Amino acid sequence: MIPFLDLKTPYFELKQELDDAIARVVSSGWFIGGEEVDQFEVEYASYCGAAHAIGVANGLDALHLALRAMDVGAGDEVIVPSNTYIATWLAVTQCGAIPVPVEPDERTFNINPALLEAAITPRTKVILPVHLYGQPADLDHVLLIARKHGLRVLEDGAQAHGARYKGERLGAHGDAVAWSFYPGKNLGAMGDGGAVTTNDTQLADRLRVLRNYGSRVKYVNEMQGYNSRLDPLQAAILRVKLAHLDKWNERRKLAAAQYLKDLIGSGVVLPYVPDWADPVWHLFVVRCAKRDALHQRLAASGVSTLIHYPIPPHRQEAYADAGWQVNEFPLANQMADEVLSLPMGPHLSENQRQQVVVSLRANVTADD
Repeated sequence: MIPFLDLKTPYFELKQELDDAIARVVSSGWFIGGEEVDQFEVEYASYCGAAHAIGVANGLDALHLALRAMDVGAGDEVIVPSNTYIATWLAVTQCGAIPVPVEPDERTFNINPALLEAAITPRTKVILPVHLYGQPADLDHVLLIARKHGLRVLEDGAQAHGARYKGERLGAHGDAVAWSFYPGKNLGAMGDGGAVTTNDTQLADRLRVLRNYGSRVKYVNEMQGYNSRLDPLQAAILRVKLAHLDKWNERRKLAAAQYLKDLIGSGVVLPYVPDWADPVWHLFVVRCAKRDALHQRLAASGVSTLIHYPIPPHRQEAYADAGWQVNEFPLANQMADEVLSLPMGPHLSENQRQQVVVSLRANVTADD
C-alpha cells in the first residue's frame, strides 16, 4: 500500500535533531510558554516576513482568536469560501458571527474575488480567504475590495506554509494570517499547534492577551480570554522542522511537477496554477466525474487517496439550522463530488509516485 502521507519517515530523517529538541524541553522543566515558544515565534515571524507571530493551541483557535482580536462578535458577518474545511466556518460561528459563503474560482478552488462585492452588507466585518491545498488565493483583488469597503482580511494559511504570492511568502499580506501545525501540514508538529502572523502590533498584543485567559500579568485579567497556548515541546519540534521546510516543500513541488507532466491525458482534471502563484502542494487534488469509483479502485490496487472534502460546510448537520439549501453553492457541491487527493509529501518516493500514475491511468475508464 502506498500511503497517502508518510508521517514516520520525517522523524527518522531528523531523528537526532528532534530527539535533542525534545530532551532540551524535558530537561528544562519548563512546559508552558518560555524560551522555546518565544524563539519559535521570532523565527516563524521572520520566515513569514511578518513583524509578529503568536503561538496558540491549534489552527481553529488561530482563526477564532484572530477574529476575536478584530472585534468580530454576535451579528457580524464574515465572508468565507463555500469550498473549504469546516474549521474556517466554525471560527466565525464561535464568535457568534454569521459566515457568508462565496463560491470559488473553478480553476483554482480558491474564493472568487469577482463575487465578493455582491456578498458585502453593512454587517460585513472581515473577508476570510483560504489558501486551499497550499495554493495562494488571489490576494490583490481581495485586499482591494476589502480596503474599498473598510473591511479587515484574515487569511487561512493552514495548508500553505512557505507558499508565495507574487514572489513574497504568505504571512503578512492581509491584516493577519492564521496557521495550523497539525501533524499532516507542511510544517507539522507532533500534536496540535497553531499561530497567527501579523504586522499589526495592536492586534498581536490583543492576541497574546486573549490566548492566556485575557491576562498579561498573572492573576490580573483585563478581558474574558481563552486558554490556547502553543506548548514548548511542540515549539521546539517546530523549530527543528522549520529549518527544513523549504527543502521539504521543494520535494513536494518536484513531485507535483512530475504528476502534472505524467497525468496529462489521463482522464482526470489536473490542478491549475496561476502564473503569480507559487504553491507548496499540501495536497495534489485532481477532479473526476466518477470520483468514488476511482477512489475505490485505487485503494484496491494499493494506492491510498483521500477526499478533501466530501461534504461542504453548508451541507453539514452542524449548520442545518442556518437555512441553506442542499443545492445552494453548486460549485462547492460539484467539487465535493469530484475532488480526489493523490499521495503527496516530501517523503513520497519517485518509485511510489510512478506507481500512483500507473495505477490511476489503469483505473480511470473511458467514461470516468
